[in-house]
Amino acid sequence: MIKSCPYFPQCGGCDYQNLTYEEQLALKIDLIKKYLNIKEIKIFPSQPLHYRNRMDFVFFKNGIGLREKGKWYKFVDINYCLIAKEKINQLLKEVRDYFKDIDYFDIKKHIGTFRYAVIRSALTSTISFVINEKSEYKEEALKLIKNFVFLTSADNIIICEVPPNTDVSISENYQVVKGIDLLYTKINTKEFYFHSQGFFQVNDDLTEKLHQYVSEILNNYETKDSQLLDFYGGVGVFGIINSEKFKDVIVVDNHQLSLNLVKKNCELNKIKNVHPILLEDRNLKELSLNKPLFVIADPPRAGIHPKALKYLNQLKPELIIYVSCNLNQLIRDLRELNNYQIKSVAFFDFFPQTKNLELVIELVSS
Repeated sequence: MIKSCPYFPQCGGCDYQNLTYEEQLALKIDLIKKYLNIKEIKIFPSQPLHYRNRMDFVFFKNGIGLREKGKWYKFVDINYCLIAKEKINQLLKEVRDYFKDIDYFDIKKHIGTFRYAVIRSALTSTISFVINEKSEYKEEALKLIKNFVFLTSADNIIICEVPPNTDVSISENYQVVKGIDLLYTKINTKEFYFHSQGFFQVNDDLTEKLHQYVSEILNNYETKDSQLLDFYGGVGVFGIINSEKFKDVIVVDNHQLSLNLVKKNCELNKIKNVHPILLEDRNLKELSLNKPLFVIADPPRAGIHPKALKYLNQLKPELIIYVSCNLNQLIRDLRELNNYQIKSVAFFDFFPQTKNLELVIELVSS
């Protein structure tokens, strides 16, 4: 077994810290083989600890930490998290040492001020303080955070305001009080900015390996005169990394803050054939796509929208690479893509110590 976590199993952050890492991998591999009805999987393990580049810590009475397992209304005070990157633990200590006796948000009564400290660490680091926009002590909280700027080693400090009747840890209603609202990283020789209020993969090492693997898949096909659809493309990582293989690339996403960065990331990497399009996934049919067409789809846990699935199945791209973080939803989506069959499956263990997994499915016309 790994180094013992004093918060397991009470803390809801992990599921498998009672198992060796080898046992965790075996459990997940058996599950994938069973539910996808396949025999061969390419396996990409992770370092089992200190891999997460983002943690959403909750402020509560006399503490800051994570939710108890199975109890959305109770919390575990966390001094140090074994699955978080060391920089995150350093920033957590800075937050803990400074923010004492604060007006915390009561999740049942929907009153109070401080809700989350979202700590992210790439090549730069950010702390986003999420506060209740309706709090009567909001101004005092803002002053407290602005004073913290002079004591923290974080590159960026952001204040986000959210409604009291929602439970979210990102917001488009924010202000920067130190640094900028972006984080910076490198993947496969390319440089990227991504938004502090947007999605990005939480495991840096596996992200690098995943993109290398997807590029290797594409190298097996004739793509020079083709179009690539980077669906649920965010800041355009798949599209930009593989842009030289294609005539042109379309990056589609519904998150404006992320999509705004596609152009910036293209300029950063001297890429000219990548085009961002703001579009809801259910409206994919409205997009004018060219053939031959290749698709990389990296949807959230809810999977590809049923309307988009139906359209892709009818459109019949040369190849669909489906990147999934939800095995159950993936299985449902594959049933709808009945014009396709699985050519290969790769398992990337993005989330050691948890039940979560990441899969890359290579789909070709049947």
